[in-house]
Amino acid sequence: MSQSIDRSSITAVLAGIADPETGRPLTEMGQVQAIDIGTDSLAVRVGLTTHSALLWNQTRGRIEELLRARFPQVPKVSVTVAPHDRPPGKLGQIGLEAKSVIAVGSGKGGVGKSTIAASIAIGLARAGSRVGLLDADVYGPSVPHLLGLSGRPQIENGKIMPALAEIGSQRMPVMSMGFLVPPGEAVVWRGPMLHGAISQMLRDTAWGPLDYLIIDMPPGTGDIALTLSQVLPLSGAVVVCTPQDVALLDATKAIAMFRKVNIPVLGMVENMSFFVCPDTQKRYNIFGTGGARRTASELDIPFLGEVPLQIPIREHGDSGTTADNFADPACREYLEAICTRLVGNLAAAHAVRPPLPSLPVL
Repeated sequence: MSQSIDRSSITAVLAGIADPETGRPLTEMGQVQAIDIGTDSLAVRVGLTTHSALLWNQTRGRIEELLRARFPQVPKVSVTVAPHDRPPGKLGQIGLEAKSVIAVGSGKGGVGKSTIAASIAIGLARAGSRVGLLDADVYGPSVPHLLGLSGRPQIENGKIMPALAEIGSQRMPVMSMGFLVPPGEAVVWRGPMLHGAISQMLRDTAWGPLDYLIIDMPPGTGDIALTLSQVLPLSGAVVVCTPQDVALLDATKAIAMFRKVNIPVLGMVENMSFFVCPDTQKRYNIFGTGGARRTASELDIPFLGEVPLQIPIREHGDSGTTADNFADPACREYLEAICTRLVGNLAAAHAVRPPLPSLPVL
């Protein structure tokens, strides 16, 4: 049923759209930037933050669909999205300026956790979000190698200057124990030293304001998750596993660990899900398939997606060009889908329960 068109009727439609970052109506957050009513047209411009950059097109399409349904008599309806700045607050005891902190963990090593963590950070940064990547896998830091980064960080004004990975037009700050320890040297530390090292990398690195900090966790269930739960309000965790039962048993333990320290589990990723022979295009389920999806359903957590066993993913990781996975159509669709579902799940959770704004640290 059509309605007469004026600013108030258009605003009433926009009031039903939640900002993906805050979960609050766009009209309450000053994000309706312009409304233009013509004789046969309607144009609306809304502002969205870079935190939800991956959802801009989806949100724009939803607004346009609702306006067309409410005002079918208008031949031309257009919606544009412009950047809307909302600086992050400071989190926890360490004063980190970030809107969302996401840990990427696994129940065991060798499942591609670091590759998935780096890929999530890259995917968010490619979309336009401000992203930092912390390699907290102190005993086996592989993020520097995956991103082709090296060198010892410099100290400026009492802050550790992170390495910067060039991701499209973004320069993504990256910090890892791999920058601090000579290649081939083992880190032999007990829990208190681990706690101090992780806290220092979080607190003393010059991250700058971030939409997301992605943390590559050590495999298994150890001290680092407890440290993070104590010093930061984590938005949640992503658990990576492979399809076979032995890996799923360990992944289930990782999920139990995150829940025990009150870190929400945002979803599971099934890596090495299947292999497609490049010569015959025949699919082989080398490690089985569908195990993570089934486990996610049983544990009532989201399934974020699967990543096939791909030769290019291995080659790019070995050569330090993991970002190039997003230039390969055979890899890109799987990785982008995981990133989009992750941000979409955060937005859906915020719409149900809008998060409280971060408070300044006194």
